[in-house]
Amino acid sequence: MLFRNRFLFLLALAALLAFLSLSLQFLHLIPVNPVREDGLNPKSRKRIMPDLLTEPPAIDPVYEAHVYCNIPTIAERSMEGHAPHYFKLVSVQVLIRHGDRYPLYAIPKTKRPDIDCMLVPSRKPSHPQLEAFIKHMSKGSAAQMDGSLSSLPRYPSHSLCEMGELTQTGVVQHLRNGQQLREIYINKHKLLPSDWTAKQLYLETTGKSRTLQSALALLYTFLPDFDWKKINMRLQWSTIFCSGSCDCPMRNHYLEEEQRRQYSLRVKNTDLEKIYVDMAKIVGIPTRQLRASNPIDSLLCYFCHNVTFPCTKTGCIGMEHFKVIKRHQLEDERERQEKKLYFLYALLATHPFLNQTVDRLQRVAEGKKEEVFVLYSAHDVTLSPVLSALGITEARFPRFAARLVFELWQDGKRPKEHFIRILYNGADVTFQTSFCKDHYKHSSKPMCPLEKFVNFVKRDMFLIFNSTSYYDACRRRAL
Repeated sequence: MLFRNRFLFLLALAALLAFLSLSLQFLHLIPVNPVREDGLNPKSRKRIMPDLLTEPPAIDPVYEAHVYCNIPTIAERSMEGHAPHYFKLVSVQVLIRHGDRYPLYAIPKTKRPDIDCMLVPSRKPSHPQLEAFIKHMSKGSAAQMDGSLSSLPRYPSHSLCEMGELTQTGVVQHLRNGQQLREIYINKHKLLPSDWTAKQLYLETTGKSRTLQSALALLYTFLPDFDWKKINMRLQWSTIFCSGSCDCPMRNHYLEEEQRRQYSLRVKNTDLEKIYVDMAKIVGIPTRQLRASNPIDSLLCYFCHNVTFPCTKTGCIGMEHFKVIKRHQLEDERERQEKKLYFLYALLATHPFLNQTVDRLQRVAEGKKEEVFVLYSAHDVTLSPVLSALGITEARFPRFAARLVFELWQDGKRPKEHFIRILYNGADVTFQTSFCKDHYKHSSKPMCPLEKFVNFVKRDMFLIFNSTSYYDACRRRAL
């Protein structure tokens, strides 16, 4: 009886609330807008999602600057080394950007950032193996270094950083990279045995101390046992790693066109020009001279190291100056993807490097046991065109200590079949590439057949130039 009475009470209450709601709507106290046939409310101005065709997401220059700095704090999630259990990892090739560095340019008439490039394990950011790394690097006389590499220091050691010098942050970034890759490729997948030999590695770096030192930091925590006698570091004189295939007139042409696009975008940005004029007044130099000093390079160093922006008697450079310049840099990257001039440059600039990459992967797939781990230590101007050429358009501009990884896998059920995975800063971007973006739709395997990558590099890269070879593409305009 009690249950029945409670039920009747609740039913009566619900009926009363429904009556009141209808009455209020009838009296227009609660607005009720008509709904169109397509289910949309014509008077509703609220948007749940932005229109991606007309409203690009807002750029947050401060957030993007933090991403670029890549301060080593918490460990990042990584997708490297993931594959079905019956697949065997047979080769890994890694292209890195050097770690955090001191600026290449100074803002005229301002004090340089006061940053110490001595390695001090007790100073943050640090790494458990930093102290051992310093001791080991001081004993590198047995290493084989090409050309001028032998005269470069193995680790940074100036109390006031020199221009372009790797910082302690930069060393720690690559100690962390090496440690992370070791846990996946050495400890889990046994890519290299404990008695590895020099022939199982291929190491190459540009002739800058920051790239050599970044490579050594990564190798120190990556290798099963770092042995100087097995380290053979080759010198690459070209920042695009074109080796003996650098003669390409059309590559230079597209780079010049891209530089003209950059200039055109800059002169149209009135906010940027106002900021440059204001900064030039603060430091007491002509605006043209300030622009030529590439102030964003120096300001990023202040920002990444949490150092106050420089001041003069006239005033101080502040966060608003920084945000406007950084925002323009990000807008330039966005337009660069749209205009495609950089893409044409990238195809021709990176073909020699990608061709070497493919050749090594093919040799390993054929059963060769040499050069199963490859490391290229390079710059942002190396990684950026490679990402563009591969069609990975959503990737951010290479941050400090960025890494691009090519994994080669053998199908355990069909040993003659090989697949690749491509990862950028730990994220799997295989299916963002132009040559494999649709493969996942009709395949149960989370990777790309090696032959698709081979066909792209050996043939498809030249189609846009109406050519069948790199030599011909370098001398013919794109369609």
